[in-house]
Amino acid sequence: MQNTDVNLSNAKNTFKNTKAITEQQVLIAGGGHVGLSFALLLAHHGIASTLLEKNSYPTISPNDDSNRSHYLDSRNTALSRRTVQIYQEIGLWDELQSHACRIDAVQISEQGSFGRAQLNKAEERVESFGQVMENAWLGRKLLLAAQQEPLITLIDNANVIAVTQQADGVTLSFNYYGEEEHEQQLQASVLVACDGRDSTVRQLLNIGTTTYDYEQTAIVGVVETDKAHEHVAIERFSPAGPLAVLPLTDPDGDGNDDYQNGYRRSVVWVCPKGEENKYLADDAHFLATLQQAFGERAGKFVAAGRRGAYPLTRVLADKQVEGRCVIMGNAAHTLHPVAGQGFNLCMRDAHVLAQMMSAQVLKGEDIGNTQLLKRYEKARLSDQKRVIRFCDAVVHGFTHPNPAIKLARNVALVAFDKLPNIKPLVANYAMGLKS
Repeated sequence: MQNTDVNLSNAKNTFKNTKAITEQQVLIAGGGHVGLSFALLLAHHGIASTLLEKNSYPTISPNDDSNRSHYLDSRNTALSRRTVQIYQEIGLWDELQSHACRIDAVQISEQGSFGRAQLNKAEERVESFGQVMENAWLGRKLLLAAQQEPLITLIDNANVIAVTQQADGVTLSFNYYGEEEHEQQLQASVLVACDGRDSTVRQLLNIGTTTYDYEQTAIVGVVETDKAHEHVAIERFSPAGPLAVLPLTDPDGDGNDDYQNGYRRSVVWVCPKGEENKYLADDAHFLATLQQAFGERAGKFVAAGRRGAYPLTRVLADKQVEGRCVIMGNAAHTLHPVAGQGFNLCMRDAHVLAQMMSAQVLKGEDIGNTQLLKRYEKARLSDQKRVIRFCDAVVHGFTHPNPAIKLARNVALVAFDKLPNIKPLVANYAMGLKS
C-alpha cells in the first residue's frame, strides 16, 4: 500500500523516506511512553510510522538543562533488565541512564509478620535487577529521539474519531486542533493503538474489556529518607495493600555511580479506595504512615513531595487484534502496579511486534496481514497471562485477613528465601528475561 502524504503545519516531524526499507507504514494512536518506544523500535528496523497524540507535546531541545527541577516532585517507573536491554538495542540507553538508578537488591516482607526474603544481584550473578527512572526524563528522551528520527512523523493535538479497514490497509480519521479545527485522514498498512486504559481506538473497533476494581487507590510520589538507599528496593505488604519504596538518583549526577549517597526514593503506597485524601493533603500524616509500615528499614522518612492518586482497576481487552489493528500497552492490559510489571510487559509486547514486522518486511510481505498479527497475539498471551496471574496472586494473597492464609504466605516467604533454585527462576521472571 502506498504512503499517504499529510501536510500538517504543526506536525513535529516531516516524513522522509530516506532510510525506510519498505513503503509500508504503521499508524500509532497514542504518543505516550509505549507509543513512542514502539515507533523507535520500528525505525530501528527501517519501518516508517506516523504517531498521533491527543495532547500537545512540549517544546524541547537537546540543549535543555538536564538537572532535576523538582527534587521531590516526580513520578517514576521501574525498568526491568529486559526493558533496559531493549533500549540498549535501539541505541537509546546511553541517553537515558544518567537519570536511572540501578536496583542491586530487593527486600520483601510483611508488616507485623516473620516472613522475610531478599534477592541480591551478587547471588543471582547479574549487574542489577533493573533501573528506576523519572517518568519526565524518560518521556523527554523518547520524544526527543522520535523528533530527530526521519522515519517517525509526530502529530499532536489529534483526536481520533473513526477507524475504517480495507482489504489492503486501514484509514484513521481524526480532528486536528491546530490554528483551527479540521478533520484529517491517514492511511497505512496497520494501526497500533497505544492510547491508554480508556482507548478510543479499542472502543471504535467495538472491542470489549474485562474489568476488575481492586477497590484500592495508589498514592504515588517521591520521599527523602535520612538513610541512604544503597540501591535497595523494598516491597512491603500491609493490611491496606502492597507498597514499594524504590531507590532514585540524587539531584545531580549518575544514579549508577557508586559514590552517590542516594536519599531520594520513589513510593507507591496502596490504600483502600476513599482514604486517599488524608494521604495527599497532609505530609506529616503520610510520612508517619510510611514510617509505621516500614519501621526502620528505610531509615526515617523526613520529607515528601507532591503526590498523585490513581484508582486501581485491572482492564483487559477481550482481544488484541481486529483485522489490521493491534491493541497494545495499557489499552490491551492495565495492571495493578505491584512488582512494577505493567510497563515492562508492554515493552516486551512492542519489541516482539516490531521484530515480527521486520521479518515480514524482509520476506517482502504485508506487515498488516491479519494472520501475522494473530500470530503476534498468540505469541504474547503466555507472558501476559503469567504476569497478570502473578500480580493478582500477590495483591489478593497478601491482603487476605485469614490467619491461616497469613501464616502460609509467611512460611512461603521464608521458603523462597532459603530453598535453592527458586530465587533464580523468580528473579528472571521479575527481570523480564523469561516470557
